[in-house]
Amino acid sequence: MNHIRLENISKIYNATNAQAQSALSLLAEGMNSIAVKEQTGYSVGLYDINLAIKAGELHCIMGLSGSGKSTLIRHINRLIDPTSGKIWVDTAINAQTNIIEDDPIVARASQSTPSTIINILELDDKGLQQYRQQNVSMVFQHFGLTPHMTVLQNVAYGLRVRKMSIKERHDIARHWLNEVGLPNLENSYPDELSGGMQQRVGLARALATDNPILLMDEAFSALDPLIRAQLQDQLLELQARLNKTIVFITHDIDEAVKVGQRISILNGGRLVQTGTPSELRNNPVDDYVAQFMQSRK
Repeated sequence: MNHIRLENISKIYNATNAQAQSALSLLAEGMNSIAVKEQTGYSVGLYDINLAIKAGELHCIMGLSGSGKSTLIRHINRLIDPTSGKIWVDTAINAQTNIIEDDPIVARASQSTPSTIINILELDDKGLQQYRQQNVSMVFQHFGLTPHMTVLQNVAYGLRVRKMSIKERHDIARHWLNEVGLPNLENSYPDELSGGMQQRVGLARALATDNPILLMDEAFSALDPLIRAQLQDQLLELQARLNKTIVFITHDIDEAVKVGQRISILNGGRLVQTGTPSELRNNPVDDYVAQFMQSRK
């Protein structure tokens, strides 16, 4: 079952619709993003991305700097809107059961109800706010913690926005701090923690809202190798129990192979290939993918 589906997604930066269409026409003719930038002056973020991410899947998006990885992930929570295309999300899917309702009869009905699969680009401001609060959380590369809040307050922040009582949200925050291995630091402030600890707080904050989609944008890349490996292991252990749909951005093929069930490789804003690590290793579609897979340590 697909949880997220990107359909013909393209993003041209700083261009009017007519200007963007001119750039897209050049891309359709086979011109690469660098040449389009040189000829038109407009930057290509993504071009004609078609990608389905399965429910409960840990899906890695990887590529070199400027390939479109961060642009892509920010489309899923609409921090960036595309120039063209559609983004479908099944809002009936729940992280634990893959379906919101507990009753199996209702669940089957919900699973097949088209109205639960929405094009998030059609949401108004209220609908987008609700979608973000109930469906998607994000972990950033540079932690994104609020410095004047304690660790506990940072983790509980998403629940505070939902108007949950202080006791309830703090109880939930303490649970997730314990899950990520920080049970005794709730009264500390972010600047008192190491980078690895700060990222664990960021992960706990994302998990506390219990949203079924977790977006992780280069979440471990700022950490030293030992801490990075530990957090990769912890993420896999948590995912085995939580069954979330995780979109994990990385430029490190070793990290992608370790954590990803499937990997999508971008190059110049285009999706080159999607597959399991073994599929990419054994059947690369071009030299770009082959070089990535051969660069493994």
